Formats: sequence, structure tokens, C-alpha cells
Amino acid sequence: MIRKVWVAIVLMIALFAVAFDRPVFAADLASGAKIFTSNCAACHLGGKNLVVAPKTLKMDALKQFGMDSLEAIQAQVTKGKGAMPAFKGRLTSEEIEAVSAYVLSQAEKGWS
Repeated sequence: MIRKVWVAIVLMIALFAVAFDRPVFAADLASGAKIFTSNCAACHLGGKNLVVAPKTLKMDALKQFGMDSLEAIQAQVTKGKGAMPAFKGRLTSEEIEAVSAYVLSQAEKGWS
């Protein structure tokens, strides 16, 4: 009997962890869009890259340069690289997460 209760508790915890893993909510994307407009659009309007033309924010380029995951985009935004500045001191981690989710979402949609 105790074993069944223990197994049930472990399964409930696992289901809870999977069910409530931070999905991207519409509010996060709306916030990410505002952050993008304020901080990124000068160089990346419409998913383009006005500084290093081949390194766009379009899905094919993100895949080519190993930037096609939320984690990779967050790292790039946080630390910067090459011509891109680091935003760690300018944006909170929540803002970086939101703008990264927005970029990935737009890339998946083709920046429409």
C-alpha cells in the first residue's frame, strides 16, 4: 500500500513538472515583441541583419549557425558575439527570455 502511494506521488510530481514547464505564453511574445522593437529592430527589422547580412534571424540562417533553439538565442542576446552587443546589463533575464521566444516564434512563422 505504501509503495503504491509513493509511486502515485512520484508520478504526480513528474506530470506536474511536465505540465507546468514554462511554455511560451502570448503575453511573453507580446512583451518580447516590444523588447525587440526597442532593442533589436535597428539591426534586425523583419528578421534581417543589417550589420552581417548572411546572419539573419530567419530559420534557415538560425539553423546554419546553430542558433535555432531558445537556449542558443538567449545565450547570444545575453552575452553578445561579434558585432552584436551583450544585453545582460540592459535587459533582465525575463526580458531576454521573452525577446528570445519572440525571435524564435517569428523565425518559425517566417517573419510574417
